[in-house]
Amino acid sequence: MSTTSTAKKIGPVLATFMVANNMIGSGFFLLPATLARSGAVTVFSWLIGTLLAVALGGAFARLARQYPDLNSPDDYIRPSLGRDMGFLATTLYWLSSWVGNNAIAVAAVGYLVILLPVAETPGVQLVGQVLLIWSMFALNLLGPRNIARFQSFCVVFGLLPVAAILIAGWAYFDPGIYRAGWNVSGQSDAAVAIGSLATVFWAFIGLETGAMVAGVVRNPERNVPIATLGGILLAGVVYMVSSVLMMGIVPVEELASSSAPFALVAGQMFGVWAIPVIAAAAALKATGTLGGWMLVTGESGARAAQRGFLPAIFGRLLKNGAAGPGLLIVVSSMTLIAFITVTDTVGSQFETIINMAVTLVVMAYAAAGLSLMLGNRQHPAGRRERLLGMGALIACGLLVWSTPIDTLMGAAIIALLAWAGYRGFSSRRREAPPAP
Repeated sequence: MSTTSTAKKIGPVLATFMVANNMIGSGFFLLPATLARSGAVTVFSWLIGTLLAVALGGAFARLARQYPDLNSPDDYIRPSLGRDMGFLATTLYWLSSWVGNNAIAVAAVGYLVILLPVAETPGVQLVGQVLLIWSMFALNLLGPRNIARFQSFCVVFGLLPVAAILIAGWAYFDPGIYRAGWNVSGQSDAAVAIGSLATVFWAFIGLETGAMVAGVVRNPERNVPIATLGGILLAGVVYMVSSVLMMGIVPVEELASSSAPFALVAGQMFGVWAIPVIAAAAALKATGTLGGWMLVTGESGARAAQRGFLPAIFGRLLKNGAAGPGLLIVVSSMTLIAFITVTDTVGSQFETIINMAVTLVVMAYAAAGLSLMLGNRQHPAGRRERLLGMGALIACGLLVWSTPIDTLMGAAIIALLAWAGYRGFSSRRREAPPAP
């Protein structure tokens, strides 16, 4: 029995690519436009952001060793910090996933608009986002298996043309264009590098997935740290290289105003014919990512409901396993966010959404670092755990420092309201008479 079970598990190479693929999503296609508003100096943000992600990845890899069967933040936070913190971390992680889904929709529609005979206006972008969100909801209602097949198709056919740009693009790289757009923000290089950390960290959300699937990895004590840190480094290199490349082919002013920067670069390299090809590939990959993360949102919401952290409706599943009722509430909320965050440019809307998603998930990451540093009876904190936990907290602190104050205030209000609602809901449940 054990031999069969081991044979079905994945090794460090596949696990590494799985972690990296979970991070290489919408940010890959739209972050260059967002960062171009500051300039090529943001290459330092990528370097620092990768180091912060490595620090957090080390903490999660250690937690995976202590809790090999974990599937929710509550599993490793409650033993050290209690049920309330377990609720907050689990709920904020869930919130960040579906808030971030809006950013994926923004990226996908930014490329889809190029393929359609419509003007690129905020109204068109808004309608496109709403239609795409509800289309992926409908697809999710068909069940997890169909979403997995759709996502696999999108990954294969969505990344191949973009990979061709990353390989061939260096023949078109112009150092003069890159230097001219080094810093167009009006701030110092250091201020831009630190101030863009929260934005670039959107690219690293998903770094914890190696720890979350430790149960399907062979020899997890050895291979989960390899997969987590290897996946982070691989994603960091891909993001940084693509950002540098694009800012050396197209002036940052043009990139910043583009809703489809990869398509813009393709047009500069190969001609007009390449624009719709790359736009279709990028839209396909982003759409597949949206469908996959919507599935994750439904599944994580169902698990949270089963633990009593969310209303029971989020835990109700259709016969095919789809979390339909809970996803309906989530998709309705996503539609509201699309209306609230619409702006004149795709890059600006994308930045607003990802800053909120990153702030929410960083709160959950900070709880993980604190949990590791404090330890508990079953897993007392040794010197290594305290160092890894402190490293994670420092990383979270830098990310919070780089976040706009209004975003921080909004996230804090969301956390307080969620906690207050949970305490009130829990009290009512304790006072209610037992079911007959």
